Amino acid sequence: MKITIMAVGRTTTPYIAKATDDYIGRACHYMPVEMLTVADIRQTRSLTMQQQRDKEGEQLLQSFQPSDMVVLLDEHGLEMTSRQFAGYIERQAVSGRRRLVFVIGGPYGFSDAVRSRADAMISLSQMTFSHEMVRLFFAEQIYRAMTILRGEPYHHD
Repeated sequence: MKITIMAVGRTTTPYIAKATDDYIGRACHYMPVEMLTVADIRQTRSLTMQQQRDKEGEQLLQSFQPSDMVVLLDEHGLEMTSRQFAGYIERQAVSGRRRLVFVIGGPYGFSDAVRSRADAMISLSQMTFSHEMVRLFFAEQIYRAMTILRGEPYHHD
């Protein structure tokens, strides 16, 4: 199975991009992990929030494969501990799916069409983080999950 982190827009803060890439590189030692970026919508002043969500949603939907397990990172999703998240990844890995896609939406969240396509939603926290920070935090959690599954000493309860 391959894990894909799909995000709307690119990371513009160099130290966050570097740290995110570092954790993805570490996780790749255990399982294929990639970061895919869907272009953010330009010239949004004339668009409503809903129109921007819909346009971003169209791009996301085109990036999904029919067999993907699509999991939205959403504040209303299921919260898990790091150990529970590791178990979640392990269950998906043995499910026979080729690609597990975790999606980080744009500034206004996800369109209804993307929500309809999603198989699950998880939350990193009830707090709100910038989309760039979510990429970093989530990449670290994927690496942490890999070390938990291997019984390595990175994670401490």
